[in-house]
Amino acid sequence: MTDSPEPHGLRHALLLDGNGGATKLDWGKVDDWLPEHGCLWLHFDFEATDVDEWLRRRSGLSELAVDALVSEETRPRTQVQRDQLLLALRGVNLNPGSDPEDMVSIRLWADGQRVISTRRRHLLSTSDVLERLEAGDGPVDAGELIVELIDRIVMRMSDTVDNFEDKVMELEDRVLSAVPAALRYDLALLRKQTIAIRRYLAPQREALNRLVMEKLSWMPESYQLRLREIGDRLIRHIEDIDAVRERAALAQEELQSRLSEQLNERMYVLSVVAAIFLPLGFFTGLMGINVGGMPGVEDEAAFWVVVGLCVGLSVFLVAMFRRRRWL
Repeated sequence: MTDSPEPHGLRHALLLDGNGGATKLDWGKVDDWLPEHGCLWLHFDFEATDVDEWLRRRSGLSELAVDALVSEETRPRTQVQRDQLLLALRGVNLNPGSDPEDMVSIRLWADGQRVISTRRRHLLSTSDVLERLEAGDGPVDAGELIVELIDRIVMRMSDTVDNFEDKVMELEDRVLSAVPAALRYDLALLRKQTIAIRRYLAPQREALNRLVMEKLSWMPESYQLRLREIGDRLIRHIEDIDAVRERAALAQEELQSRLSEQLNERMYVLSVVAAIFLPLGFFTGLMGINVGGMPGVEDEAAFWVVVGLCVGLSVFLVAMFRRRRWL
């Protein structure tokens, strides 16, 4: 490599020592790096303009690889060409104040000697790997570095999936007691979050499956076995998210059924009241017409007779409704 200014988007440059640790390199030593020195890991924030320039002019990567590393939007995928790996993955957004379904992507290129990764937002999984390297218990080569990053991305999903399960259990308990309006919002939000995460986990599973099937000279069988285990964990997360989504849908249906039942009960009461007062209204309307020959016009007791008839008719209607089990 020739001398070049350090890109502002460089987040770290590490040289793996092969024993679980790593040495931080300044940019001058990165320019002097050779494959026999060990595995080099460069991690960039691709939104910095000079990162794109360095990747295209100084990295030695193909145009296709550079385009993938600096792409604004990308779905999880795996591509292998001439023993070089191009990998795009997404992790749950666990940054403070962020929504978990707003997933964070990481793009990786590796050839067994170098690993170049890019991101736009901070991904806690990379911090996990850095902490292990600082403790001397991290990956020893490029293959294990890729596996470790994938493992941490999937592992970080566990807490989010568990939170979804706890949340849907709480909402199920609140269906019969909470205020329907607030509960409808919480259920809709949970379904939105699970659908959004599920949208990216499905292609991520396919990307891991393809990575397991690809033959890379620097990815031994032991790493392939770990990738299969990680893929199995990812499948379980997907199944758990599907279960949460279905339970949330059932809770919504139960809530809707409860609301419909409450509405039917109220409509029933109103219908019974209307049925009782309908004949009374007809009777009093008939007695109130202003035509000659109305009985009781001159009788002072006629009013109380009408009241008594109305009360008696009401009692008769209520008794008839109860006998027919309408009340």
